[in-house]
Amino acid sequence: MRLQDRPTYGLTTSVELDSFAQAVEATRALAQSGLYPTNCRLLDPAEAYLNAGISTSGGVLVVAFESADHPVEAWMNRALELVADHGGRAGETKDRSASATERDAAGSWRSSFLRMPYQLDAMAQRSMVVETFETACTWDRFEAFHNAVRTAAQRAVEAVCGIGLVTCRFTHVYPDGPAPYYGVYAPGRWDGLLSQWDEIKAAVSAAIIDSGCTITHHHAIARDHRPWYEQQRSDAFGRVLRAAKDGLDPAGVMNPGVLMS
Repeated sequence: MRLQDRPTYGLTTSVELDSFAQAVEATRALAQSGLYPTNCRLLDPAEAYLNAGISTSGGVLVVAFESADHPVEAWMNRALELVADHGGRAGETKDRSASATERDAAGSWRSSFLRMPYQLDAMAQRSMVVETFETACTWDRFEAFHNAVRTAAQRAVEAVCGIGLVTCRFTHVYPDGPAPYYGVYAPGRWDGLLSQWDEIKAAVSAAIIDSGCTITHHHAIARDHRPWYEQQRSDAFGRVLRAAKDGLDPAGVMNPGVLMS
């Protein structure tokens, strides 16, 4: 375990953009700048409205810098210059000591993120079909990938549930690419809730794999993902993984049936 000092300096702000394409390019520029923000999350218009209460045409980019060693104004100022080059309009920059309500969009989305597990339970109890698809891709593939996955998700939701909402957010960004998470929210039927979830899960997961991207980001595989993970990984890697598991876990005690049968 590696311990780090608690940050004593910190700034956060939110940036609105006129189009999602601009928002993606602004996020990419920041991810590849070498500034390494502590927080860099992009919310598409649907995600921003649903979970931050913000109406925007292009999206909201939440940016924060923290340090236990030095003030971070210079990093934040340069980040805002970069996103302004892509049409970004920054709100007021807040100190990390500000309350969640004082932090505007950034604080609103953070509060919603922390409430999300409880909200999902509440929606499921009201026969809502709710799911998040976690994935990752390189920057050059994102536009085509996003269009394919979002289209597949919306079609599946409408075919299975009649109506529904599909959202997208970048939870993590790297110099090589983003980790887009797609949220699905749709009204279900008590007598078919699980089968509806299965149909939507299968359609969106297939679109992710068909687009050549990963079935999960960093939250592991799990049995729900395994059919598509087996399509994603090569036969050679599967054999290596099997050999490692046989050598380290010959009795099959650790997570049986998760990565392989």
